[in-house]
Amino acid sequence: MTRYALGVEYDGSGFKGWQRLSKSGTLDDTTTVQAALEAALSSVADAQVDTICAGRTDAGVHAQCQVVHFDSGVVRTPRGWLLGATARLPPAVCVRWCQPVADDFHARFSARARRYRYTLVNRLARPALERQYLSWERMPLDADAMHRAAQVLLGENDFSAFRTVHCQSPHAMRNLHAISVIRQGERVMVEVQANAFLHHMVRNIVGSLLVVGRGERPEGWIGELLAGRDRTVAGPTAPPDGLVFVSPLYPAEWALPIEVTLQDTPIPVATPSL
Repeated sequence: MTRYALGVEYDGSGFKGWQRLSKSGTLDDTTTVQAALEAALSSVADAQVDTICAGRTDAGVHAQCQVVHFDSGVVRTPRGWLLGATARLPPAVCVRWCQPVADDFHARFSARARRYRYTLVNRLARPALERQYLSWERMPLDADAMHRAAQVLLGENDFSAFRTVHCQSPHAMRNLHAISVIRQGERVMVEVQANAFLHHMVRNIVGSLLVVGRGERPEGWIGELLAGRDRTVAGPTAPPDGLVFVSPLYPAEWALPIEVTLQDTPIPVATPSL
């Protein structure tokens, strides 16, 4: 039996999220990314293949490099798994890389950090091109104010104000490594890295930062929300469209591709313009 790690890219627009909703082995189920991937891998193996991912994504959320592991006793080359699975996947999903890993590697528990990016168009008209990957805010946003307000979230904190009521995590403590808000023309991007995230945590943080960006609340309001731990007084949940799971990050000892390998420093934090 060999354990393999995969890097999987997907457009989440047409899926009901990552997690399989049907029973394992239901090969005609393509409503979730996991079900579609397992059906493709099982076809390549001519045997049932079950997968475990680094972090589950919600309906409509995309992934640049989701990491998955699975075990199989079937002899296939990494190239065979990659090309065979991708050929059997819907156009919105592909396997970017595949490699054998140690038996104790775990896509979820071996990860030390996860990165997300939220992108929105800030202009009067809604986007037409790339609209499935972009959120939209018509009111002018002060991205620098949003960036400054977000820095209070750094470090290990109780993020109860930014978790959904449906979150199943036993506690709300998370360690936020880095967060930045930058503007590039009409686009405003929020990039965030943490050891792990709560259900809807990124979208809820973005929703509250947008309130600050529109000038409806002062920059210090984000700190008040964090300290108050009350989800009901925070901003709304931002739409899923603009959210991309960039990748998990693993220690170098696992010898995975550089895009999912933990570096000495977290994601760059943008310096707001003066």
